[in-house]
Amino acid sequence: MTEQAAASLDIERLAVLLERGPFAVITGAGLSTASGIPAYRDRHGQWQHRKPIQHQDFLKSEAVRRRYWARSFVGWPVVAQASPSAGHTALTALWRAGALATIITQNVDGLHQKAGCEEMIELHGGIGQVRCMACQQLYARALVQQWLAQGNRDFDPVAAESAQSAPDGDAQLEDACYAHFCVPDCPSCGGTLKPDVVFFGDNVPSERVARATHAIEQTRGLLVVGSSLTVYSGYRFAELAHRLGKPVVAINQGLTRADAILSVKIEQDCNHTLVQLQQVLSNRP
Repeated sequence: MTEQAAASLDIERLAVLLERGPFAVITGAGLSTASGIPAYRDRHGQWQHRKPIQHQDFLKSEAVRRRYWARSFVGWPVVAQASPSAGHTALTALWRAGALATIITQNVDGLHQKAGCEEMIELHGGIGQVRCMACQQLYARALVQQWLAQGNRDFDPVAAESAQSAPDGDAQLEDACYAHFCVPDCPSCGGTLKPDVVFFGDNVPSERVARATHAIEQTRGLLVVGSSLTVYSGYRFAELAHRLGKPVVAINQGLTRADAILSVKIEQDCNHTLVQLQQVLSNRP
């Protein structure tokens, strides 16, 4: 059997599972690469970029905050201007058709919302908002971009133009580029501004974990899309579904932490596969 024929058979098997009742979904960075947003890891689970800033380092160090915001200043437009991929659109269509229930995403790019999905849980928050760590006031990331531009009129445009895009609105910059970068404080209280996302080294808020857990308990299985589940915040839900005796299916190119417990694994491009899955289900009588 050819690889393409095997993938088609697996898509058919997944379609049959979804016809028996809706699945919860957890999505990862692999779904957004088609939208121009880089993933953290390659198909073998290895880092492709400089490791992201740690939560405690961001809170403790002004230099680390300068580094983050300078890189974000350059990288944010990539996320802000990104459009949903065909996979995002297919997932929304499957959700509206009742084949999928709650979409749980590890991504912070807001592309599921742009694709029209309304019932979802952003495990790691959304990069479209910024929170003051002192007074908890929220600001639109687009507004903070304006503050950054106003406070850094002399920021080297050549360095910005040559910077390589990195995951989650980050960018690769030389250290010298942000040595004197000006970071705004909260205009309400003067506190530290931080993107409203869960940084590495921080914990997913318990209420989000509880909502995601409930979603999996109420569905027939779990579909993993574009995620290696290397980080425990995502893997725990595959583990939970398996422990509850529910099928776990993955659409992902490369290794996943859950390979040993998968009922079906479709090791193909997730965007192309989701479009095929939607077509198969829409053609059912």
